[in-house]
Order: sequence, then C-alpha cells, then structure tokens
Amino acid sequence: GVITNAGGAVKVQILPGQENYPAVNANGIQSQVLSRWASSFSVTAGTKSTALEAVGRSVSTARPSTGKRPKKTLDKKAGNKDCKADIAFLIDGSYNIGQRRFNLQKNFVGKVTVMLGIGTEGPHVGVVQASEHPKIEFYLKNFTTAKEVLFAIKELGFRGGNSNTGKALKYTAQKFFSLENGARKGIPKIIVVFLDGWPSDDLEEAGIVAREFGVNVFIVSVAKPTTEELGMVQDIGFVDKAVCRNNGFFSYQMPTWFGTTKYVKPLVQKLCSHEQMLCSKTCYNSVNIGFLIDGSSSIGESNFRLVLEFVSNVAKAFEISDIGSKVAAVQFTYDQRPEFGFTDYVTKEKVLSAIRNISYMSGGTATGDAISFTTRNVFGPVKDGPNKNFLIVLTDGQSYDDVRGPAAAAQKAGITVFSVGIAWAPLDDLKDMASEPRESHTFFTREFTGLEQMVPDIIRGICKDFLDSKQ
Repeated sequence: GVITNAGGAVKVQILPGQENYPAVNANGIQSQVLSRWASSFSVTAGTKSTALEAVGRSVSTARPSTGKRPKKTLDKKAGNKDCKADIAFLIDGSYNIGQRRFNLQKNFVGKVTVMLGIGTEGPHVGVVQASEHPKIEFYLKNFTTAKEVLFAIKELGFRGGNSNTGKALKYTAQKFFSLENGARKGIPKIIVVFLDGWPSDDLEEAGIVAREFGVNVFIVSVAKPTTEELGMVQDIGFVDKAVCRNNGFFSYQMPTWFGTTKYVKPLVQKLCSHEQMLCSKTCYNSVNIGFLIDGSSSIGESNFRLVLEFVSNVAKAFEISDIGSKVAAVQFTYDQRPEFGFTDYVTKEKVLSAIRNISYMSGGTATGDAISFTTRNVFGPVKDGPNKNFLIVLTDGQSYDDVRGPAAAAQKAGITVFSVGIAWAPLDDLKDMASEPRESHTFFTREFTGLEQMVPDIIRGICKDFLDSKQ
C-alpha cells in the first residue's frame, strides 16, 4: 500500500491483491497503510488537517479522478460477497480498559474490518461503545468501504464509566439493526462484544433479548479476571449466558491487547461462517403458515371479511420473503380451493393483497378432507425446506367428515396445527385437530369480532413452538 498526496488530501491506496491483508514488507515490518493505525493512532502534525479533510468528503471525490482501472474499484466496492453479514462491534469504553488499551482495541477492530472485506455486497459494520451509557458511534449504513470505517474508528473518543456491557448489548440488539439504519433483510445480524475483564452488570437478560431479535452474539474476552478479581464478577458464567449458543463457537479468548494481529484472521473466519449463525433464524423469518379457511354458507359475507382480517393480521407479523417466512391459503366447503401457495407471493404486500382478494365460496363443511388436501398439496412441496410448518384451521361449525385421522396425518408430516373455532364449532372437533398440548393450540370465540383478540396469542404460540423445536 502507498500513501499518495493528491490535491492536498491523504489517500490510502490499496494495491490489487492486498485488499484483505495487512501490508507487510520483506523485513516483516508493517508498511504505511497499517502503521497509520498503530496503537497510539498518532497522525503526524503535518498531515492531521488533511487526513481529517478526507473523512468529510464523499467517496467519489476522495478518489483520484484518473479513470484508471475502473473495473478493480467496482469489485472492491462490492466487498467480500462470501461474507454477507451485518455486524455491530460493541467496544469496551469503560474505566476498566483505560485509554491506552482502548487505543489498542480500536487498532484490533480496525484490522478486523480491513480483513472482513467491507463493501456494498459484502459485510457492513457499525460500532457501539459500551460505558456507563451505550452510544451508537456509527451505523451500518454510514460507511461502505474499509477505508472510511478505519477513519471513523480512529476518531472514536474514549468515554469511561462502568462497563455496563449488558445494558449496551440489550440496547444494540433493540436499536441498532433497524432497516432505516441500514440493516438488510435476510442477512445474519451479529454483535461482537469486546470485554476487557468483566461486565459490571448482568449479561444474561441482554443475551435473551438478542436471541429474540435474531441476533448472533459473539463475546471476545480479553484479559480474563484474575483470581483475586473473581469475587467482583457478578456471574462467572457470563460468557456462556450471553452468547448466541453455548457451543464454544461464539466465544473467543485473547490473553492481552498486545500482539493481537494473529487473532484477526481466526475471528474473521468465524464471523463469515454463515451456516453457524444459528440465531439469525427466528420464528418471524423461518416459518411457513398455511391458513385453512372455512367458506361454508353459515358464515356469510360480512363475517367472512372478519375472518380474512384475522388472517391478514397474523400474516402481517412475519417477515415474508423468498428466504424468510411464507404464507399460503386454502378455502374449503365440500370442495377445496387453493387461494395461493407458499411460493406464489414472496413479499408481505403481495400476500396481504392476495388475502384481501379472496372471494367467499359458500357451501358445506368437510374439514377433514380439507386438512388432507392441504397437507398433500400445499405443505407437500415444502416439506423438506428449512422452515417450520404451521397450519391454522378456521371453522364455524361441525364437520361432516372425520377430522381426527387427517389432523393426525398432518402432525405426523411435521405440521403443527392450531384450531380456531367460531360460533357453532364443537370443542371436540377443535381439540381433535389441534397439536399437543391441545389447550395451547385450541382457540374458540362465540362472535366473529372476537377473532381480533386472538391474534397476539396465535403469534406467540407459533414463536413458542418454533423455539421449542430448536432446543
């Protein structure tokens, strides 16, 4: 890497093939690119103003306008496509770590960001500082190149205060990954927590919140508490309780902040191992929900609209996409009419519009046949897919045929069945259809207007089943 000075602004130009590696010369001494991010992050007096000037510029103007090798820049802009991840680095800014080690931590995080291969199509990163109160320093959307991120990290000021890592982790899980702040749909969300010593608050609850939000938590602990310090640690097992999964993959140990270069690559490899990101899967983005809707003549057009509203409100809660959750609907009388299948619509808007457009059939009630039809034709094609399958049966009356056999076959095929009865639907039928434990999978309301209150309970029930199946 070379530093050129064009038009008064400092440029760090990375030569082809060096994008992801610290530049080291023949004597094993790091060349200028990374020596500028040395532990003290000192910038010589002569270049300080120009270096800062470069930060404020937009990417396009900060590049030499020679028009040479445009192809290479495009590739570099895209970043490492094999490592699609949205990553928050939660750095320790407490008095525990102190100013000097804080700078070494920034240096280490800088090296990790360079090796990740940040780019529009690759990983995106942001930084949150944990101290007395957490502070989001920059979001995923703020910078799209490693160079910009390095500048931003270099500028971070040390905040001090207690290391309330639990508070910061919870805050990051809840606030950092919103779509408006640059989180991308269907891409693993990761928080890498850096901890010098130990947290001064509880990490367990924060870990649970992060898992509920579908965030993979990694803990990089540096300088473990010494024997005499252990008495000050609230919970010695804090690492295992906070990480995404207590399987060794999500925790990473470094003995000290000095000489950390050798730890960069193994950490980057972990952050890019998508198949291991078990917590990205949540009930909201990993289920198939089939609705079996009674269209019999006892319901009537206006009540049928209330049923469709219920279906919409349940569907609305889930992240519907080609790689997320999917929804299908079948209407039945004596016959069955598939309204749409799991792969027909891959956006929430289209699914909701398809539900609104379902027209009322009117006729008899053969619920058993309808369950068999749906198991075979709607769930059959997706039975080997990654999502967990749910069927919600909505009916207002007694079925003319047996429901027990078809419901048992559906459950045997891996489909969890919720039964929702309205008005004259007999409780025995509803219980015979529902999955175990039947109490929590059977719902009933006298009036069609009562469907609205059931929505949160159904969603919660789906999420509970989803989590239980993953344990």
